[in-house]
Amino acid sequence: MENRDRQNRLTLRLSDDEQYILEQKWKASGMKDKSAFIRHLILYGYVYDVNYDHLREYNTILSRIGNSLNQIAKRMNATSNVYKADVKEVKELMNQVWQSQKSMLSKQPSIKQ
Repeated sequence: MENRDRQNRLTLRLSDDEQYILEQKWKASGMKDKSAFIRHLILYGYVYDVNYDHLREYNTILSRIGNSLNQIAKRMNATSNVYKADVKEVKELMNQVWQSQKSMLSKQPSIKQ
């Protein structure tokens, strides 16, 4: 074996799509050596595992709020009246939107180095 600092070989199998992505990212990096690029990714790159469950919950909440607002709008259009109870409910729904947005934003992943 040649006298090298790096004596451990890595064999990696990629799909055609993964190979294409690797090639594109390597070319975009401007690095001349693909092995150096991969070593740089290993040493300094980031892998993100993002859980989107809170976004699904957020979308469900917004959908329910939207349905309630539509019912109020239909009632207002059908009767040509604006009821105090409807105005109060709209304000409560808007507060729920605000609270759900704050909750969703607080659950966003933070990137740690």
